[in-house]
Amino acid sequence: MPSLNSSQREALLAELSGLKRFCFSLTGSQADADDLLQATVEKVLEKGMPEDAHPAKWAYRVCKNAWIDELRSRDVRQRYPEQAEEPESSPSAEQVASQERQVSEVGEALEQLPTDQRLALTLVAVDGKSYAEAAEILEVPVGTIMSRIARARKQLASSMDLADND
Repeated sequence: MPSLNSSQREALLAELSGLKRFCFSLTGSQADADDLLQATVEKVLEKGMPEDAHPAKWAYRVCKNAWIDELRSRDVRQRYPEQAEEPESSPSAEQVASQERQVSEVGEALEQLPTDQRLALTLVAVDGKSYAEAAEILEVPVGTIMSRIARARKQLASSMDLADND
């Protein structure tokens, strides 16, 4: 089994809070974000990483790919609902409704974004990564990140009925 060296482990630990925010921005749900973070860390620890890989960037890539896999899995479960059994349980309907009202419009707008735009926007706007860092994590040119973010912001503003008063 491959393992991480001590500097890779330290870098991964140092990046956990940023990775957790990234997970939440991808999922829009604290429970899903926690599950995604756990799955990401498990995969990195289980599979290891190349010696020359930057641990934080590697973890973000693993996280992004794990979320894409989860979305595909959910899509299959939605197509074949009789095979998927998900229990209906919630803490408090009033608490959930209150929280959902506060973030539902933004969440819905983010969900409408193409995955590539949502990931780019999340890395830069939510997680505070530079365009260059986001480009490296997503393995695309910096110009692509810039255009994806511009399109994402424009689509978010449009879908949320924000007027451009410039």
